[in-house]
Amino acid sequence: MKQIIQSFKTGETILEDVPKPQVKPGHVLIRTTKTLVSLGTEKMLVEFGKANLLQKAKQQPDKVKEVLNKVKSDGLMPTVNAVFNKLSEPLALGYCNVGIVEEIGKGVSEFKIGDRVASNGAHAEFVCIPKNLVVPIPKNVTDEEACFTVIGSIGLQGIRLLKPTFGETVVVIGLGLIGLITAQLLKANGCEVIGYDLDKDKVNLASSFGITAFNPGEGSEPVKFVMDKTNGIGCDGVVITASTKSDVVISDAAKMSRKKGKIVLVGVIGLNLSRSDFYEKELDFQVSCSYGPGRYDSSYENKGQDYPIAYVRWTEKRNFEAILKAISNKSVDVKSLITQRVPIKDFSEIYDNMKSKEAIASILEYSSSPDSATTVVVSEQRDFGNSKGVIGIVGAGNFTRMTLLPMLKKANAEIKYIVSSKGLSGTGLAKKYGISRSTTSYSDVLEDSELDVVIITTQHNLHSEMVIDGLKANKHVFVEKPLAINHGQLDLIEKAYNKSQGSLMVGFNRRFSPHISKMKSLLGSSETPINVIATMNAGFIPENVWVHDMEIGGGRIIGEACHYIDLLGYLTGSKVTSVCLNSMGKHPKENTDNASILLRFENGSNAVINYFANGSKSYSKERLEVYSQERTLIMDNFISTKGYGFKGFGKLKTKMNKGHFSQFENYINSVSEGNGSLIDFESIMNTSRASIAAIESLKTKSWISV
Repeated sequence: MKQIIQSFKTGETILEDVPKPQVKPGHVLIRTTKTLVSLGTEKMLVEFGKANLLQKAKQQPDKVKEVLNKVKSDGLMPTVNAVFNKLSEPLALGYCNVGIVEEIGKGVSEFKIGDRVASNGAHAEFVCIPKNLVVPIPKNVTDEEACFTVIGSIGLQGIRLLKPTFGETVVVIGLGLIGLITAQLLKANGCEVIGYDLDKDKVNLASSFGITAFNPGEGSEPVKFVMDKTNGIGCDGVVITASTKSDVVISDAAKMSRKKGKIVLVGVIGLNLSRSDFYEKELDFQVSCSYGPGRYDSSYENKGQDYPIAYVRWTEKRNFEAILKAISNKSVDVKSLITQRVPIKDFSEIYDNMKSKEAIASILEYSSSPDSATTVVVSEQRDFGNSKGVIGIVGAGNFTRMTLLPMLKKANAEIKYIVSSKGLSGTGLAKKYGISRSTTSYSDVLEDSELDVVIITTQHNLHSEMVIDGLKANKHVFVEKPLAINHGQLDLIEKAYNKSQGSLMVGFNRRFSPHISKMKSLLGSSETPINVIATMNAGFIPENVWVHDMEIGGGRIIGEACHYIDLLGYLTGSKVTSVCLNSMGKHPKENTDNASILLRFENGSNAVINYFANGSKSYSKERLEVYSQERTLIMDNFISTKGYGFKGFGKLKTKMNKGHFSQFENYINSVSEGNGSLIDFESIMNTSRASIAAIESLKTKSWISV
């Protein structure tokens, strides 16, 4: 199918061939008929992409600080590679989509095939959208009109925060697309509306809607104009829908407001506030967040959990419905806002002229029968018939992009497939790394007889099911940690493994680092117990990120600390027998990421893993201390290892090396030779069960046997 994307690296806007997405549980698959180009938001993205690195840095100083911290902890070249990998990621443009329901996912009962719907889908021939971001379109509303649903909801949410009452005077600053819709909604609400903009055509259009509109560039001073219109009282509220770096807008908004007035920011402006402007009038100022309550809430958007209407009257979906109703009953006129209609193939007519002030709303039109909608896109035609160790990658997220593919390329791996849920990220990576096929169908990988290896890098809740499917297909399965997030999943994996002719490997790469190899050789094969202290300065991750969700990510202990449980098992040469976890805080939660894990091993070794998320990012991320027979080894961040009490060894220093390349190179060679996993199955299961036992220990406040 065709989809409009943009490169953050070059700023180029492209009509790309990508695989058609497959419907997911709780989602709706939509065949697009029309989309609306948001000239404000999309213009900013396009201009940011076209900026050089220095200009990009100036626009995002907070990101620059993150980069500098990463240089301190990881080194210059790994940071540079990470930055360029991030910039090369394609960005899907668009969020105002109208189309026909093609398929319905499990758990969706609100829609039927053939329904006309509006959603926040991208500029693509097919989109797969969560049900809480999809609404049916009234019969008397055209597809073109329905395209304004989402962008209209942005303005509506700003109004809901303002809470205007009948007869109040509200000023709308900026009469672009959102501003013109906002002004009409306020008028329909019974408000006296004043609007201004520097574009005379937009001012004239606002006037045709009955708005008191003016152009400051033609001699009217905004504050004086508003004060004159309100008899010196000032307006009751201001909605700012403008886009400018200037601080003048927020200053004027404060000066034209009455005492205890309200200001809501919907657009993007300079925010160097004058305290006196706000202090003297005790003004309320609030920034509006997108479409309304539910936005960026994974439980609402991705899991389909609605907010009770008695407690949250207007969610983002109910805002969508309200806009469509306003269009249906003619309270809002959106037809007159359309300045351009362009077939999707001629998209450049819009994107090449985004600086034109004449355009307000541009509509992209799609074919009723797309001829390019398949689940597989061939990036590079190749014959893999005689190759050994041919790979299919399932998952095209950060780990695949930043770590897996660079290492596989270095190891000269043969990659036939990359699978991604929406198709876009996988297609971009396929082109960059010469992968033969990009697909959205996992079954393509399992059913291909040329393919030997399945590498799984999806979200953690999908790991166990995909591992089982791969083993049933008798493939060599490599899954990035964790193997599973509960014991029930591990039991099913064990059954599948015992019946499979394939093999299983988990991405516990740390044991393949040259620093760990050196430590292991220095410690020798003695069964003498050792003491180990491992510290992971893991860094803070916001609570709303999926890794913290116990149903999806399993939490950071199961998802990440398992690396060190495996590593300690390797260094001790023994299996974990019992686990105890203590978490920071008076009332610790099961998804903690500030904890100490105590481990007992069969051979008497003792270890503690300190997994902390509250440390400085500029400090080393990982540290390992080993104490054995009056000797000590200290490994710092996989850059240096120092030995104390060891004859003939004092220090090993390298570039940061966490063992990824060695792991993948050895694994590919092992599979090609018919050997499969580099870690024995019993060790993998012991590590996985110990990781899950750590969370059980937190819940029960006791030691848990493994």
